[in-house]
Amino acid sequence: MSAPALAAGVTDLSAIDRAVADFTGAAIGTPGGARLPVDRRLRLAECAPGMALEWYGRTRNTVIVQCPEPGGWRVFVPLVDGGNASASAVAAGPDVVSRGSRVTISVKGSGFTLSRQGEALEAGAVGEWIRVQPLDRKGDPLRAQVLRPGIVGMELP
Repeated sequence: MSAPALAAGVTDLSAIDRAVADFTGAAIGTPGGARLPVDRRLRLAECAPGMALEWYGRTRNTVIVQCPEPGGWRVFVPLVDGGNASASAVAAGPDVVSRGSRVTISVKGSGFTLSRQGEALEAGAVGEWIRVQPLDRKGDPLRAQVLRPGIVGMELP
């Protein structure tokens, strides 16, 4: 990436590749590592608070890299099958939320907590991210982390 592009506040995509490799413990193209480098055509705004990485999906075959600031970006990085990804999926534990079950959706931020009822569109174990639909159906489904049986949520920066 050229120096002017970096000066304009664009995230270095090589830094995302390095962060995913550090997170998974495997290099690009190796079992458990990213399948490919992040697409170099992306132009992601600079992320002042730093990137957050989490496992994504039931089998943890993808890493989600996101900028946790309001209006931030997120990138899904698929992994090569095998290695650490398979071992991590086994450690995920049993599902504590079933597809179609009612859940409480809890959103926490600096000095506030909001809760509403919803329906789980996917099953999930504690720590997994699943899709949920608010019961009033006003809006698109959202992704929330399973916190404990019947409770899903997310924390805002």
